[in-house]
Amino acid sequence: MKVRVFYHDKCFDGACSASLFARFHRERIAAGVDYEFRGLVHRAGALFDEKEFTGDENAIVDFKYSSSPAITWWFDHHLSAFLTPEDHRHFLAGQKDAKVRERKFYDPEYVSCTGLIARIAATHFGFDAAPVAELVRWADIVDGAHYESAQSAVEMAEPAMKLTMAIESAQDPGFVPRLIPLLTEMGLAEVLDQPFVRDLIPGLLERHRHALELIRERSSCERGTITFDITDHPLEGYNKFIPYYLHPQATYSIGLSRSSFRTKIAVGSNPWARVPAEQMVNLAVICERYGGGGHARVGAISFPREKDDLAREAAAEIVAELRAHDPTPLQKLSVR
Repeated sequence: MKVRVFYHDKCFDGACSASLFARFHRERIAAGVDYEFRGLVHRAGALFDEKEFTGDENAIVDFKYSSSPAITWWFDHHLSAFLTPEDHRHFLAGQKDAKVRERKFYDPEYVSCTGLIARIAATHFGFDAAPVAELVRWADIVDGAHYESAQSAVEMAEPAMKLTMAIESAQDPGFVPRLIPLLTEMGLAEVLDQPFVRDLIPGLLERHRHALELIRERSSCERGTITFDITDHPLEGYNKFIPYYLHPQATYSIGLSRSSFRTKIAVGSNPWARVPAEQMVNLAVICERYGGGGHARVGAISFPREKDDLAREAAAEIVAELRAHDPTPLQKLSVR
């Protein structure tokens, strides 16, 4: 039996979700299964290639919904889980069928998809989630930005933070699929110490320091919103907490960057801002207007690489909207 697991690529929670799903499926659904892991990324245009859904079972975790009849399992927790209203209606119609309802799960109240899978696997299928408690805890911390401070998020002392950096920056398409099974087989420090992971870390830390200095040079904060454009320095990823490390007084951050496959607008909010939740703007709703999505406190929008001008226009509109809703008094710029 072959099970293909499609997961949110370049994402710690996505990799953890894929690993946990495979372990749960192996222990509680079917033994002797061959698992294949395929990363999915948010990009302009079609997100799915149905020709890839060739497993005896096909699962999507931590990524948008697909109405394809080939998808047998789905877990997600993003507010922007459905590409279209038709997809949402398809999901709701499927929930009336007991067999479908026990294979497709959605709950945006969960901090991480890993946490959602752990709960569903335990309560619906009798899976023992105790051995993966460390993984679930760190998936919640990383995906929910539940760090003690911006310093702890950016200075990356913990193994989970270094693994997040490696996953988000991976150039080798085989790296994350090779890493995924290990995440539920050993502790995170032991995963980090595997030679194929450990040998990457010094170079990635140097790239991280370069990104920190680049964003320090390019970013500014006005009326509670940080902006920066680093599209002329292509990066496969950067630590999304750098803006708040540099501008701790900010509420929101809008960053333009470019990778090998897209131009991206990262739309985020400062996890350490002392602003009541009811005064915060829902960033997922803003991103959805431009074809993106995410969570209430963090989201993103993807454009084709040749559409930088459109990305800049969209970013400028979002910046103006967020500055108009700035819930904090104007503060003097403070850069580390």
